[in-house]
Amino acid sequence: MSAPAPLPPDPGPFLPLHTALVLLAAAFIGVVVGGLTYLSGGPVAAAVLAGLTASGVSVPVLNSLIR
Repeated sequence: MSAPAPLPPDPGPFLPLHTALVLLAAAFIGVVVGGLTYLSGGPVAAAVLAGLTASGVSVPVLNSLIR
């Protein structure tokens, strides 16, 4: 009888905590900006674009702030 095969090493988390926090905060900022744009009377397309822009712009800023 042969020895059992060794288990593979633990791959670690899918996303590091820092990355998850930055992306979650950016998504929150995008939702807030998009919601405020929609509530101010803007069309839905403009609110979506504003939210996507805000979340995209906030990622590098949050990455440098959260270290």
